[in-house]
Amino acid sequence: QVRVVESGGSSVQSGGSLRLSCDVFGHTYNHLFVGWFRQAPGKRREGVAAIDDNGDTHYADSAKGRFTISQDNAKSIVYLQMNSLKPEDTAMYYCAADPAHFLGDQFLDDTLYGFWGQGTQVTVSS
Repeated sequence: QVRVVESGGSSVQSGGSLRLSCDVFGHTYNHLFVGWFRQAPGKRREGVAAIDDNGDTHYADSAKGRFTISQDNAKSIVYLQMNSLKPEDTAMYYCAADPAHFLGDQFLDDTLYGFWGQGTQVTVSS
């Protein structure tokens, strides 16, 4: 059974940095696409960044230039490095994985991912 576990969330001040980690366990797929999503109170969940097994990356406009998604294939861990954090980045951050082959905007479409973690809270204070 596939398990997705996030870690690394914390409270930081505006301008600070955090690195989130996503461990994906228990799968036998030849490949997985992994994405980071976030949901702020009262808002719908939105895509932040995603990576495929070739290392190609996809970012939401809000993340471009500040966030970097990367993967350690040996450890099956996907990281989200978040720099220059803003109060509007405050949200529960979720990692998701799926073996489907996504194209274009599909990478940041949360409805297409089948395996989800429980989330890790990121709070950015001004």
